[in-house]
Amino acid sequence: MIHLEAGQNIGLTADIVRFTAQTTGAVELGALVVGADLRVRDELDHVGAARPAAPGVRYAGDAVELTLSQVRADAHAVLLYVTAGQVLGAVAAALAENGSPAARFAITPSAGESALICLEVYRRGGGWKLRALGQGYAGGSAQLLSTHGVPVPVPAQATAPTQTAPRPAAPAAGIPLEIDHGLQRMWMIFEDAARSAAALVSARDYAAKRLDQEMSEAVSNPATRNTPAADAARDAAQRRHDELVALADADHRRDSDQLGHEIGEADAVMPAALASWLAPAWTTRAQRADGIRLGELYALDRGALRVPYCVPVPLNRPLWVDTESSAAASRVVGALVARLVAALPDKPTRVDLIDLSGGLRGLAAPLAPLLAGPVISDHGDISARLGELAHAAELAEIAYHSGQAVPPAEHRILVAADFPHGYQASDVVHLGQLMVRGDLIGLSLVVVGSGSEFADGPLALLSQSCRHLPTIPGTPLFDPWTGNAWELDLDMLPAEPELQARYLRM
Repeated sequence: MIHLEAGQNIGLTADIVRFTAQTTGAVELGALVVGADLRVRDELDHVGAARPAAPGVRYAGDAVELTLSQVRADAHAVLLYVTAGQVLGAVAAALAENGSPAARFAITPSAGESALICLEVYRRGGGWKLRALGQGYAGGSAQLLSTHGVPVPVPAQATAPTQTAPRPAAPAAGIPLEIDHGLQRMWMIFEDAARSAAALVSARDYAAKRLDQEMSEAVSNPATRNTPAADAARDAAQRRHDELVALADADHRRDSDQLGHEIGEADAVMPAALASWLAPAWTTRAQRADGIRLGELYALDRGALRVPYCVPVPLNRPLWVDTESSAAASRVVGALVARLVAALPDKPTRVDLIDLSGGLRGLAAPLAPLLAGPVISDHGDISARLGELAHAAELAEIAYHSGQAVPPAEHRILVAADFPHGYQASDVVHLGQLMVRGDLIGLSLVVVGSGSEFADGPLALLSQSCRHLPTIPGTPLFDPWTGNAWELDLDMLPAEPELQARYLRM
């Protein structure tokens, strides 16, 4: 039996699998049959105590059983979950294939969750795979079900509870935990691409090492190294090498073609913040998103596949655009702002723009309706604006700890360009405070400047707290599952003024 970590996946070989879960207290198991958008087609795709069966899915009280060959043909995945009437403790989820234990996944909820998607059984090519998720919902089964498209009735006499603004739980180490719904789908595709790439690299390395070994053996005997037999051995070794590499390349191309198809399907249904610029979401009514797209990951030595690289919103780490020139990165910054605006269309957005060098002046006009105040072009005006935001965040934290917090009524975006030149020590302190408390006032922080020159001190700590986005081609990023290198081609706001205005004011 395999012990899985969050984000890991394994292939399934049996047609019948059985999901169980153990924890303290009583829990109820269930399943959701979902499409590529991770939403059910209708309430019949929800299997649980009230509706115990759907094609290929059966609720059995203490287990959920799947007959994979009978799951509806257009289903993308089956999400397996547990819910409880109280906060969940540690949960041990397990999956058996044909009655034999296959995988186990230990989950320790840490943010008051009372509902938890433990595992996902999903299609891949012509088969099925299992992925460990561990996605929790503090709002319980109602939040879990409504998020995935299941209608949840509201009691007639229910009254709206007083809302508070809970601090988001600190994310556990490891990027694969930064997944949820639409964002989750993008990270799953990225993971599958990473594992396929790792298999290709491993196969190429193995083939090269074996070729080297066999070539060495063919010439190891001076008496025979120049004979026809040695030539034949070398030819055979080269042929075996080429066959291994060709097989690995074919497998990788097949995986890449499948993933490319999935990316295209996802792009057609994703909210604008997660979609490409030409996706239909940019011309329809804006939809809230749980993440934003930063660009595309690729590796030229591994083929033409380009994988969207997305991160969650609200931002769990500020973004830092690494550049010596704000002007050169203007369209990258514009793309980030446009996607941050599009991610939360149900809240008014206000943008604070610090632009000492004038490199971002082209964004000022299309952003004018969203600006919280004049663009800051003089370093003497930085402290007042940052101090105002830091003070608001401090008051929000006091309210939070006293139980008087309310959710932020607006989305603030702070773009601090030309950093750190022209910024005072107190400005660095304020930025650090906003990194810690900014979520309480709905703040998304984007830093633009050189981030590679700080060895220690407050600037180094600030830099280390951010997610750095390289603008120099050839800068590697390493995926969190296999450690292989990728290059990031950052999205850029289209150059046409009419398109910029549309995307920035969505």
